Formats: sequence, C-alpha cells, structure tokens
Amino acid sequence: MELRRFTQSAPKTSNTTMSNSEIAKRNILDRPLTRNREELYLSTFSFLFAEAVQYLQTRVQQVSELEDKLNQLGYRVGQRALELLCFREKMNRREIRLVSILGLIRVQLWKFLFNKSADYLKKVTDREDEYYIEEEEPLVNRYISVPKDFGQLNCAAFMAGIIRGAMDSAGFTASVSAHYIHREEKSRWNAPVTIFMIRLDESVMNRERQWTS
Repeated sequence: MELRRFTQSAPKTSNTTMSNSEIAKRNILDRPLTRNREELYLSTFSFLFAEAVQYLQTRVQQVSELEDKLNQLGYRVGQRALELLCFREKMNRREIRLVSILGLIRVQLWKFLFNKSADYLKKVTDREDEYYIEEEEPLVNRYISVPKDFGQLNCAAFMAGIIRGAMDSAGFTASVSAHYIHREEKSRWNAPVTIFMIRLDESVMNRERQWTS
C-alpha cells in the first residue's frame, strides 16, 4: 500500500523526564502558526477517519443524516484550513471573485490538505450559480468499505463540507454536496467518480453580477 503523507509527524522521543511546564509547552495551542507543515501517514489518517465515520454512524438513523454529519465535520476543517493556508503561504490578497476562490480551493487548498490538486473544476452549462469539482479518487473513500444496507453513502461528504467551510470563510456562501457519477471506464481505484456540486447563494451571484456589469 502506498503511503502518502499529510499533516503531522511523530514527536521526537527523549529518555529524560519532562516537567509539567515542559509538557504544557507541547500543547498544540502553543505551537507557532508559522512553523513548516508537518506530515501524517496516510494509514494514520485513514484509521482516524474510519473511526470518525463509525462514531457518527451510531448517532444517526439514515444515510442522509450521516452525510450531513460528515459535511458538518468537514465544514469546521475547511474554515480553519483556508485561514491557515493563507497565513502560512503569505497570501495577502483576499480573493473577491468567484472563479478565483474556486481555483484556490481546487489547487492550493487541495494540495495543502491532500498533496494533490483536485482533478477538474467545471461550470454547469445551464446554471450560472452552479459549479462542480470532480475527483476521481477522493482520499476519504479509498479505504472505506460501505455496507450494502448503506446504499449510496458517499463519505466524501466530509470533503464537501471542507469546500463549504472554506468558501463561507472567504465570504462566498454556498451549499456543497458530494455525489457519485458512474462512467463506462473505471478509475484505477475501481470506484465511481465523485463530484462536489457547489450551489452559490443568490447574494454571491448578485455581487458577481455587479463586478461584470
């Protein structure tokens, strides 16, 4: 199994006994935001995410409720991830155009979180307020085995929540949902392609129209 790395490395061990004050300094809240991005093994991330899915599964009655819970969980990640990305990459210019923020999410934020850009960003041809990001192999689905009684559960709802949180944080209110699409050709992971459907709020579209008028 190929292991990619993400966002945290194991702390260095020491044979010396640490005092209480030294232990307190290791708290994550005391770490500087400007430090280099640390990394986490894919196997560790997959285990933690699977545990989160199982935890939420015991607290819902329907598949749609589980996807909503995953979306809400991802929303909080997306809000903080965009802020942290902009701070660390010294992005001093705030994105004020819709296409720009979508491109930032598809490329920079995706690389920041998943070490790769999303596959495609496209506009729905007959709807000016709808875009979608296409991902052939969402990381969160790669090692999740969905029981048959859960039907079309798409755990990438978590990633949809990340997109929604990032856009909301940037001032582009939208609803984002994850959907499977089936194609004749199969992906290398033998799974259907996932699209993240982004539906912009009317206030966002009104602002965009002012820019183009």
